[in-house]
Amino acid sequence: QLQLVESGGGLVQAGGSLRLSCEASGDTLNDYHIGWFRQAPGKEREGVICISSSTDRKTSSDSAEGRFTISRDNAKNTVHLQLSSLTPDDTGVYYCAAYHDPQSDCMPFEQWYDYWGQGTLVTVNT
Repeated sequence: QLQLVESGGGLVQAGGSLRLSCEASGDTLNDYHIGWFRQAPGKEREGVICISSSTDRKTSSDSAEGRFTISRDNAKNTVHLQLSSLTPDDTGVYYCAAYHDPQSDCMPFEQWYDYWGQGTLVTVNT
């Protein structure tokens, strides 16, 4: 069974950058679509960005476009999320998630995802 563990969260100043990691065990991450989601305080969880298996096609939310990038490190069975130009609105718990569907590209909507990590907290100060 696929298990996901996020890391890399922390406190950062507005305008700064962070790199989050999602390390998998129990299966090969490259066989799965991987998504990153975040939940801001008092708000519902939202999709940020995802990367498709096989094609590595990426789909971003409007808020992430141009600022966040997702990449795979297959040798380490890990997916990274590079956050840049951070603002206080980016504060929240960031989750990685995975699902398997070789017939389509990834969708950044949580109902598609079967496996979830525990989350890592990102706090952006002014």
